[in-house]
Amino acid sequence: MTAPLLEVRKLSVAHGDIEVVSEVDLAVCEGQIVTVIGPNGAGKTTLMSALIGLLPSKGTIAVDGETIGRPTIDRMIALGLSLVPETRALFGPMTVADNLLLGGFRLRNVADFNRAEALDAVYARFPRLWERRHQAAQTLSGGEQQMLALGRALIGRPRLLLLDEPSLGLAPLLVRELFRIIDGLRGAGVSILLVEQNARAALAVADHAYVLELGRVALEGPADILAGDARVIAAYLGRGEAATTRGRPELKR
Repeated sequence: MTAPLLEVRKLSVAHGDIEVVSEVDLAVCEGQIVTVIGPNGAGKTTLMSALIGLLPSKGTIAVDGETIGRPTIDRMIALGLSLVPETRALFGPMTVADNLLLGGFRLRNVADFNRAEALDAVYARFPRLWERRHQAAQTLSGGEQQMLALGRALIGRPRLLLLDEPSLGLAPLLVRELFRIIDGLRGAGVSILLVEQNARAALAVADHAYVLELGRVALEGPADILAGDARVIAAYLGRGEAATTRGRPELKR
């Protein structure tokens, strides 16, 4: 049986004496979109920061079945993980084109990496970035900045894209467009771990889902099944949704 692209076992992360993430088990297989939903303060961003090596953690993180003893940013990026943080972390005074090129820095010595072709591929996916390519990143709208953050990550050829609250602060029309793009990335062979407060949109696009509450996995299961679970509907989707779970497989708790 093929090992998951990313497998996390008993992962715990503390800020000082306070454990923010507690013994989380999680897996992302090749070609999947996996989402983590939950309220503010549940530990979602802390989890993502630990996975990319920004925060120290306890437990096991494995990529392609290889256990990573002490994750560091350089190591995780070299293994094909790329994080688009909640803040987007763009270089505001730099142009759109220069921000994008920074995303390909790790491939600078890879023989088949062609910077011009990589840029063209991103511009084809995000035509607005082509129009804005000479503008400073700080002059872009919120939606355009999110496109730039995604494009910069994609130019580095990630195997697993970690998206932390990508819809934050975007208007509803832009949110729909963003999730259309995310769904298209899966079709292009990019696996995705998506942390998102917009549970409805996240569950609609994901294959598998985890509900994180107070730093622990409260529920997990196929995203379409989780979207029909009465507890998820009441807490995250609104009571207007159909709340029946009869005939559905049992969720893991």
